[in-house]
Amino acid sequence: MRPSDHEVLILDGACGTNLQEMHIPATAWEGKEGCNELLNLTAPDKIIELHSAFVAAGAMVIETNTFGASRIVLEEYGLQDQVEAINRAGVENARKAIGGKANTYIAGSIGPGTKLPSLGHISVEALARAHEEQIRALALAGVDLLIIETCQDLLQIKTAMTTCFATLEALGLDIPVMASVTIERTGTMLVGTDIAAAAVTFEPYPIFSFGLNCATGPMDMESHIRYLSRNWPGRISCVPNQGMPEVVGGKTCYPLSPETYGREMKRFVVDYGVSVVGGCCGTTPAHIRQLVQTLDGVKPAVREVSA
Repeated sequence: MRPSDHEVLILDGACGTNLQEMHIPATAWEGKEGCNELLNLTAPDKIIELHSAFVAAGAMVIETNTFGASRIVLEEYGLQDQVEAINRAGVENARKAIGGKANTYIAGSIGPGTKLPSLGHISVEALARAHEEQIRALALAGVDLLIIETCQDLLQIKTAMTTCFATLEALGLDIPVMASVTIERTGTMLVGTDIAAAAVTFEPYPIFSFGLNCATGPMDMESHIRYLSRNWPGRISCVPNQGMPEVVGGKTCYPLSPETYGREMKRFVVDYGVSVVGGCCGTTPAHIRQLVQTLDGVKPAVREVSA
């Protein structure tokens, strides 16, 4: 799976916020509410239903429901021995949702976990072992690409990247790897790193794309995307939230309509040459459907990258 630089690759939308709106049987949680990844095993029909909605909306890439399916996260629910089973089921659920649809791919989602090495929460060695276990499970289950996303810590990024490529080499597999950092509204990652430092960190790795996801809506990502447009030599991804979350009546809501979301995302493609787009928290199948329609026939701008 290696689309041309001149094509726009459209990912799906949010997993967690959409699952919150679905009727999930109480028994499916097995007393472990909040562990969305467990639903790959206990409520696969619901996960397939969600994936299928994004497939029907026109998404070209379906991310597996495995964002928190590393040992680091799963052990908080007593599920540390289910890493392989949960990741394998996540891939199978995505595959069932896609069916035989051509040019639709499965991305194995790998989140940062809940412990950052730069803050002393976990050792690099333990983090590497957890990443290796999940990456191996996703790769052997047959994903078309891997996405290491919502990165918040340079040491976590280096550990994840080094482990990922070492694991793929050991398995003899050539799977594209996407990487995505999360820049807070403060203008830096959680541990204070800006987009320029993050880009330098990722530059040595042979990644399929590099960009941003989560934390903010598209408007707050513009300065960072502009920087990458001028300085990052490869594909750029932009996967924002449905705007900045707001609390309305005690409930978290996201403000951007599908039309506004689609319009803002198109600007990134035509103005900054972004070629990988999708949705993070809050984005629904309606947002992805609008994105597909808005980008129909649109090509990424040709960029001039600084030497």
